[in-house]
Amino acid sequence: MSGRDRTGATWSNWTGDRSCEPRDLVRPGSLRELSEVVADGAAAGRQITVAGSGHSFTGAAMTGDLMLDVGVLSGVIEADRGSGLVRVGGGTVLADLNSELDRLGLAMPNLGDIDRQTISGAISTATHGTGADLPNIPAQVEAIELVGPDGEVRKLNATETPELLRAARVGVGSLGVITAVTLRTIPSFNLHRIDAPMPLDDVLDDFDRFAGENQHFEFFIFPHTETALTIRRNRTGRPPAPRGRLERYLSDVVIENALGDLALRATGRVPSAIPRTARFSSNFMAQAEQVDVSHRVFANHRSIRFTEMEFALPRQAAPEALLRVLDLIRTERFPLAMPIECRVVAGDDALLSPTHERESAYLAIHQYRGLEWRPWFEAIEEIFDSYDGRPHWGKRHSQDATTLAPRYPEWDRFQAARDELDPDRVFTNDYVRKVLGP
Repeated sequence: MSGRDRTGATWSNWTGDRSCEPRDLVRPGSLRELSEVVADGAAAGRQITVAGSGHSFTGAAMTGDLMLDVGVLSGVIEADRGSGLVRVGGGTVLADLNSELDRLGLAMPNLGDIDRQTISGAISTATHGTGADLPNIPAQVEAIELVGPDGEVRKLNATETPELLRAARVGVGSLGVITAVTLRTIPSFNLHRIDAPMPLDDVLDDFDRFAGENQHFEFFIFPHTETALTIRRNRTGRPPAPRGRLERYLSDVVIENALGDLALRATGRVPSAIPRTARFSSNFMAQAEQVDVSHRVFANHRSIRFTEMEFALPRQAAPEALLRVLDLIRTERFPLAMPIECRVVAGDDALLSPTHERESAYLAIHQYRGLEWRPWFEAIEEIFDSYDGRPHWGKRHSQDATTLAPRYPEWDRFQAARDELDPDRVFTNDYVRKVLGP
């Protein structure tokens, strides 16, 4: 074990509603040390998980045994500007990666609206951005290096190990410790973002057109309201024209997060006020516009803590499914005050990607931290189930291996890869056993 061991430490996620006390929390100081810790742990029959930044709402990283923090393996290791191939450490946080790529004149073609995850955590849970023609972050991966139970580093790529790479792109932490990822990047670019409130009926009537005409399209809708905030992002040759510092502070920090946090606390104490508060909050939706470097337009400032459920549905089912969810919340008076998010994502070929071989739309349901969520989420999940929905691996859901297997055409191929890379199930925990099986 490392001199950086912490015995009896408590680990918790970003929201603070998932925590565990690993028997050992180890932060190896080098790749060699990591290999030794993994090999020794496997030989001793330990169960090993890796903690990223904790931006997951599931138990994906939780354990009562051996938890690893690979933050030492971070940063750009090598970059080829000509090919756009960039090799980065598995513990690299996306915000830091984006800054380093920007200095190199490079960028990731698609990102989510949160940049606090590590790259290994993001791909392991199939984190995504938005875009009808743009797949998720794992689809940008050209190669993966991971430490197996024997402590050896195995390099997976599309030429020599295509099937294993397709498995490891979205492995839910079950295949080994990701030490490095090779990404396919593109030259840096600016995005033109337009925020525009619109009647929800108009958005849903023209859903396919909005998705097709914009490189990145999404929208938010508060329950009990009829106005959606549409967000359109498109590449542009225009020079950056970011919002001013004061405008950004007032909008992101004061109005959206500080006042939003106060409103959500109030509705938690008085749930009957949710419809009125939602209508009041929707009045703050305003027309806005900015041009800036892509990663600064993709990412949003988030200080409100919440828990979340998100499912990928067939894209054509999203409008109907959303209306059913909103109707259920309204008629059953579910105490859900936070907006619902809808994003479109292209299909990809990772074996366990929620968008595997399917053009998809994600619907995300949120609940403010500390408030009850399970009965409301599970009732909405039944709607998602009726469309063969696939849950985001890092967000709340009640699915298990028996319900998930039929939703993934290549489930058995993933299990074969798992048998090859981790036959003794060293890299597992309760969540992995539940969703992937023993």
